[in-house]
Amino acid sequence: ILFFFKYWDLIAGTLRGFGLDLLPSLGLSLPIGISFYTFQTMTYPVDVYRGDAQVQRSVVNFGTFVTLFPQLIAGPILKYKELADQVDQRSYSVEQFANGVHIFVIGLGKKVLLANNIGMLWDAYKAMPTGELTVLGAWLGVLAFSLQLYFDFSGYSDMAVGLGRMLGFEFLKNFDYPYISRSVTEFWRRWHISLGSWFREYVYIPMGGNRVSRGRLCFNLMVGWGLTGLWHGASWNFLLWGLYFGILLIVEKLWLGRLLERWPAALRHVYTLFLVLVSWAIFALEDFGQLGTYLSAMFGFAGGGLWDPAFGYYLRSYLVVLVIGCITATPLCAGLWRRIPKRGQAVVLPVLVVAGLLLSTAYLVDATYNPFLYFRF
Repeated sequence: ILFFFKYWDLIAGTLRGFGLDLLPSLGLSLPIGISFYTFQTMTYPVDVYRGDAQVQRSVVNFGTFVTLFPQLIAGPILKYKELADQVDQRSYSVEQFANGVHIFVIGLGKKVLLANNIGMLWDAYKAMPTGELTVLGAWLGVLAFSLQLYFDFSGYSDMAVGLGRMLGFEFLKNFDYPYISRSVTEFWRRWHISLGSWFREYVYIPMGGNRVSRGRLCFNLMVGWGLTGLWHGASWNFLLWGLYFGILLIVEKLWLGRLLERWPAALRHVYTLFLVLVSWAIFALEDFGQLGTYLSAMFGFAGGGLWDPAFGYYLRSYLVVLVIGCITATPLCAGLWRRIPKRGQAVVLPVLVVAGLLLSTAYLVDATYNPFLYFRF
């Protein structure tokens, strides 16, 4: 089902590009969230076959697992063995419901107040004519996209976790401050945790994992990351994006990992952010011509110069939201919150939750810009 709806037209179009008119293009609309719920449903037969979970004899309970609406269209991807007991029996409490509301409002604020506002900066640079892209402008644009994607996706994940908790379900968190990572390997332990866990457990380890020769290890990683890239979208730039990370992880695992441990922490952080930002340019731009132009601009080969007045204008216009985004993408705020005495938290938290909900709702009512980046997945 996933191949038919998502990849049929990609294969048909690619074959026609080579002069082979073998498959008709169907122009099918992509069902919302198909990549999430197909992967989630696939865990049931595998977990039962391996003996990690019992056969579910209730059609209603199995249907609940497959169609669990809080995370159905944007994750996190759940494994049946992790949720089987909760489907059959779960507990409820006022405290649990209140905590779910708190998490949901955080996610809503990430999406509506941060992702949507920062996303307008990326859209401006993405639409900019080729000759007007400067080095600093191109980097500012891809920085904006990296923050937009993080707050958009982690915001939806937080809302799913919060809704699940209100209903008595406990979902694992999907993001763990990925932009504080000091290696690409660490980044992928923190970014889209449920997807990485799914591919590791159901693809990478069955292929042999790390307990194989170097050649087979490289093959396993490239296959796993090629599939990870294609999971994100039916376009060849996503395959390139996945292979890009596959190569980086191979280099770190086989050669660079030990060297990185001797680098200063700040240098490792810069190294990781540099490679991740380049990856987001590949991820964001499906047209290879536009991608080549944008990457050329990032590295000063597009002829647009270092900066221009437009860069200064956009930086001034979006500086506040960019600074807020950069700060909230780290554990700094959570660390400061933990320093507040419990009694103070009990007073302040309800006020913050209500204020966040009202502000987000007001913005939703008034705003016309509300993209859903993971809609196509």
